[in-house]
Amino acid sequence: MSVKESREQRSAIMRAVKGRDTAPEIAVRTILRRFAPGYRLHRKDVPGTPDIAYIGRKRAIFVHGCFWHGHECPRGARSPKANADYWRAKIARNVARDAAHREKLAAQGWRALTVWECELKDSPAVEKKLREFLE
Repeated sequence: MSVKESREQRSAIMRAVKGRDTAPEIAVRTILRRFAPGYRLHRKDVPGTPDIAYIGRKRAIFVHGCFWHGHECPRGARSPKANADYWRAKIARNVARDAAHREKLAAQGWRALTVWECELKDSPAVEKKLREFLE
């Protein structure tokens, strides 16, 4: 396999990474449907375009992939071997952008919650966390 072919394959893989309606996001929505329906998805009029928003309650829920958003779990702490400088910088930009969005939300009177991909291994704990956040 040539370098060009591997770059094209990697590019195709990266294009296929979804930004919305991911499996973790759908898992969180499934949990919420049981006790707190009425959410809105991907509202562009809310800072950060949260994955899930309760407009009247001013609550925003972000469902983050551990790798993409620099979580401190084993999956998020993995460091890519190929093009490592690029990925470190990209993840750092994502973390900074997430923090800026949370600040904007807070300035507008919103509360925000992040549900990490790794947390979904314990669905009852995620449900408890969501219930407490929405009370």
